[in-house]
Amino acid sequence: MEKIKPELRIFESSEELSSNLADYVLQVAESAVKERGSFSLVLSGGDIPIRLGKLSKEPYVRLVEWSKWHVFWAEENVVPKRHPDSYYWQAMQWFISKVPLLPAHVNPVSPGLSGESAANSYEFAIRQHLKSRTVQVSRSTDCPRFDLILLSLGPGGHVASLYPNHPVLEEESQWVACVSKDESCESVTLTLPVINAATNVTIVASGLDTARPFMDTMVGRKPIRSHPAQMVLPRDGNLVWFADASAASLFLRANEPYATSATDS
Repeated sequence: MEKIKPELRIFESSEELSSNLADYVLQVAESAVKERGSFSLVLSGGDIPIRLGKLSKEPYVRLVEWSKWHVFWAEENVVPKRHPDSYYWQAMQWFISKVPLLPAHVNPVSPGLSGESAANSYEFAIRQHLKSRTVQVSRSTDCPRFDLILLSLGPGGHVASLYPNHPVLEEESQWVACVSKDESCESVTLTLPVINAATNVTIVASGLDTARPFMDTMVGRKPIRSHPAQMVLPRDGNLVWFADASAASLFLRANEPYATSATDS
């Protein structure tokens, strides 16, 4: 597959990034609702839930057609529903509980199951949404085609629960997989074929701890399996990176012409 050149948006501050991300989510949502009558949004961990809190404030909360939104998760830790490490619970606290989303349109990973059972259950649930046409089917694969998947770049160069050099990176048949980073922590994640089937994928990079993996991903000089973010290559969709100045610092230092244009834009 030919690598798709991503669109890169760099912002002076984390706050500016959050505001522009909210604008972008609203833009994609409006386009999807106009075209199909609904909008499927996939959340992940990191600081995504906090950033989406912007949408609960004016003018966004008034402009959004909340009844058309359907929310899913790209990853979830295998923990109780109200556990601090639950990405569902984080999203509830920072975003979902503050906006008039329909409860039936919020689709978390089932708690109280083993990792494998939770992954199988979530894949089955997504398949039901394809049958009801809440979520489209990819033109080039049989994978779900979500309208927008929001991912956060981790310090190790991972996105969702797709960790460096993990066997899950080679998964091609499952839509949802159980991942064990170590013996004490299991998580459920969408696999690369599903992420790469989306209409729009956005990866957020923020903070100095992501500066090195961000530069390595942008330059592409490291082994691809060691930086899973490099493997996010939408087949028939758009890939947009949102980075703040801290995350982009090493990249801009090594690419002065780009740094000048990014500052001037």
